[in-house]
Amino acid sequence: MKSLQIKKQAGGKAAAPKQTGKKTRLRGNMGAYLCMLLPGFLWLILFNIVPMTGIYMAFSNFNPGLGIFKSPFAGLENFRYMFVLGDVKQVFFNTLYIAVSKVLLNLIFPMIFALLLNEISHNGFKKMVQTVCYMPHFLSWVILAGILANIFSFDGPVNAIRGLFGLEPFLFLGSSKAFPQLIIWSDVWKEFGYNAVIYLAAITGIDQGLYEAAAIDGAGRWKQTWHITLPGIRTTIVLLAVLALGNVLNAGFDQVFNLYNPSVYSTGDILDTWVYRAGLKNFQYSLATAVGLLKSVIGFVLITVSYWMAKKFANYTIF
Repeated sequence: MKSLQIKKQAGGKAAAPKQTGKKTRLRGNMGAYLCMLLPGFLWLILFNIVPMTGIYMAFSNFNPGLGIFKSPFAGLENFRYMFVLGDVKQVFFNTLYIAVSKVLLNLIFPMIFALLLNEISHNGFKKMVQTVCYMPHFLSWVILAGILANIFSFDGPVNAIRGLFGLEPFLFLGSSKAFPQLIIWSDVWKEFGYNAVIYLAAITGIDQGLYEAAAIDGAGRWKQTWHITLPGIRTTIVLLAVLALGNVLNAGFDQVFNLYNPSVYSTGDILDTWVYRAGLKNFQYSLATAVGLLKSVIGFVLITVSYWMAKKFANYTIF
């Protein structure tokens, strides 16, 4: 202390305390951190990187007896054959129709539900409604498919209610027109409560003073919602809409697989279920791999574009 005081009195600068101890500790712990990451890296390599060698099947006439790399090379023949098949075009259309409908409705209905839920003043009732509505999210489609199959069966509750109004029983799961709508709206019912949590979090972050000032100026609840709440969550809406772009080709394999049947293949068959049947049931390994690879490439491009748009319009970045 005396030496520092002497240096200050002499006009000199006190030496900054050394912080090498903290850096040394970080370097010493780096090995432990890398060891913690090692199982994750091994999992990523074994189950995500190594299986990508199977992409070669899309460019060959795969023969299980010869193996992946000894099968005859076919170039782009599988892709040409894929675009000739009429059912592949129909499957692409079905996938886009179901997936885009899910994306749009899963943006609109959770937002509406969050706005309505935000108007409830009784916290106990509000939490109860929110809990009941997002509980279906935690149920698998294996369970929900069985429930829906019983509800919409030929002698199920829905047809029983139709009978009270003099309507004939209708086979919902066997109708090519009704099946896509059943897939879309059942997914919206399952996810809207859980997706509303994001909107509720955004609404909570809005300054309450704005509502008080609007109430003083005579604005009702509708005008407050239109001029304060919606502009306040605009960034969240844009961000969720942009990020949903990457899921345009993901129509929900587990949902469709557990609900569809041959009578609704024309409108309910999607890319993932078609690849499953073509590859594992009909043994068209190379063709199924080509379709799956094309879907993956398109999905990668859409995800890249979606994150670029998220950064441009919502100032959202991953790294």
